[in-house]
Amino acid sequence: MSLELTFLGTGSAFPCPGRGAAALLLRREGQCWLFDCGEGTQTQLMRSRLRAARITKIFITHLHGDHIFGLPGLLCTLSLQSSPEASKAPIDIYGPLGLRSFLWRSLELSHSQLLFPYAVHELVPTRDQCPPEEFRDFSGLDRGEALPQAPPGRVLHLDPGEDSYLLLEDEQLVVRAFRLFHRVPSFGFVLEEKPRPGKLNVQKLKDLGVQPGPLYGKLKSGAAVVLESGATLRPGDVLGAPVPGRKVCVLGDCSGPVGPGAERLCRGADVLVHEATLGDELRDAARERGHSTPAAAARFARGCGAKRLVLTHFSQRYRPDEHGRGHLGELQRQAEALLAGQEVTLAEDFMTIEVPLKQ
Repeated sequence: MSLELTFLGTGSAFPCPGRGAAALLLRREGQCWLFDCGEGTQTQLMRSRLRAARITKIFITHLHGDHIFGLPGLLCTLSLQSSPEASKAPIDIYGPLGLRSFLWRSLELSHSQLLFPYAVHELVPTRDQCPPEEFRDFSGLDRGEALPQAPPGRVLHLDPGEDSYLLLEDEQLVVRAFRLFHRVPSFGFVLEEKPRPGKLNVQKLKDLGVQPGPLYGKLKSGAAVVLESGATLRPGDVLGAPVPGRKVCVLGDCSGPVGPGAERLCRGADVLVHEATLGDELRDAARERGHSTPAAAARFARGCGAKRLVLTHFSQRYRPDEHGRGHLGELQRQAEALLAGQEVTLAEDFMTIEVPLKQ
């Protein structure tokens, strides 16, 4: 069961020839989930080996243009490449309150009609996620207007007990969002697989007279079985300890988390993707603009015990030299200095990171 992250854009503010605007694609079991969609994301997809048509879910961290301006165009291109299917499941889009209006108005004003359904699920931010003068209450946006073709979707509120937003959950995984501080409300997302059943003790089963067959599958799935002798065999009798699932955390632009939920949800992450827009020598400017430095990202990774820190969202001032790194190498050293020798990865456009299954 593969789980891969491919960076489509690792720059901040605007796309440039050497580094696209923010976008990250997660692939798992044939599905593709897109995190942020800056201007030019669809072009980056075309340059990669990935198939945009496989995108089933999109997660937007915040409403700054370098994270959303590519979304209406991507949806229109997907529509041009598809055929109307009444049974087609909608593309689910998650993001801050206001995203539904942005998408609907962009498509409506451009007379764009999509041949597939989509739903927008909006996260209601709290006022402490940005400076007071920057907060905008979009809860009344479009109120009183008839929006007959506006997309459906849920409005998700913070669970104060969990300090997070539950976005989706099935038998295999759960996805939650948590709050971040930026110039506008920003969010991070955590995808966590549920534990898999432990290894089946085949020798013990054979000793009990149970030969390979359907009963093995039932026990592996967690169901008790009745043997020919009439005895009941429970999964715990022949299964090893559950195998932990993988955890991937993707943070939007931020100068830090809001509340305890972020560090708790990211604890033990296999991969933590964190922005590092400016170097440590510009920490005051970074903080003023609601961004992080490599040291700030490393401190968060250290606090939650992340196994691998990946830095991204670099200022376009940091351009690679003929050796491919330029000033970026210094950003890497600044983060690694706080992580006791743990290697830090600098994301590059089209870089793919595989997250292996735990054994």
